[in-house]
Amino acid sequence: MVYQLGIDVDAVKAIDTHVHVEVGDDGHLSLPKPVRDAAVAYFKAEPAIPTIDDIADHYRGLGIAAVVFTVDASTALGYPPNSSQDIARGAERHNDILIPFGSVDPLQGPEAIEKAKRLVGDFGVRGFKFHPSVQGFDPSDNAHYPLYETLAGFGLPLIFHTGQTGIGAGTRGGFGIKLGYSNPILLDVVAADFPSLTIIMAHPSVPWQDEAIAIATHKANVYIDLSGWSPKYFPPQLVRQANSLLQDKVLFGSDYPLLTPQRWLADFANLDLKDHIRPKILKGNAIQALGLTGSKR
Repeated sequence: MVYQLGIDVDAVKAIDTHVHVEVGDDGHLSLPKPVRDAAVAYFKAEPAIPTIDDIADHYRGLGIAAVVFTVDASTALGYPPNSSQDIARGAERHNDILIPFGSVDPLQGPEAIEKAKRLVGDFGVRGFKFHPSVQGFDPSDNAHYPLYETLAGFGLPLIFHTGQTGIGAGTRGGFGIKLGYSNPILLDVVAADFPSLTIIMAHPSVPWQDEAIAIATHKANVYIDLSGWSPKYFPPQLVRQANSLLQDKVLFGSDYPLLTPQRWLADFANLDLKDHIRPKILKGNAIQALGLTGSKR
């Protein structure tokens, strides 16, 4: 089975670039229960755990395509993730609406590279997701360059979590999760050294929003997804730049199921944005960043 993209980009209303699959086909949760419970409390979210089939049905009903993934933090958390392979299989079942990303654990070195090769070659994933804080790695460390070299060869985009995280929030020591690994300035080094990589910095990067804006305006290969925050809470400088210099570099993302696309879109409608910029954020920029020009048009 190799995933084949079947999305008609003209038919969907938007592309949500940030959707978590938190449970595997076998019922295995993506995070240890105490960590997940802390995230649910932080986001004041309903503790819903939709399957990939549930996610597909939900997004199909909205007429929105979705990028779906998990995070492999096996080493840092001592806990195996749900399966990227199962996510790719599920996305193949729903290839009219879902776009699968893989995840590998950078701390596994050569093993991570081999896993990435299999996820692309055998399962057809369309990109990769990383969470430096949860995975416990400094993305600018040269030790991870062999992995980036491999991923650059695939020509697929990478999503990196940036900024504060609700995962582990409120627990003693934050469950050992170090926020500094998600400072977006660490990705500036990666973007400079691997100009063929498309890098998507996930979330408004609080408290490092100015760093993220500087990188996205300076590096043509870097984008920002707007997931994880209701648009009514976006930092004002982010809204200002999305309305001008970054109008081609920011992407709709929800962070479902912790934040629903309906809530995000309702608040997005109230942002003071120029009319011609809204469709870019909702879909046009994602088509470019995700390389969807080869999909059904």
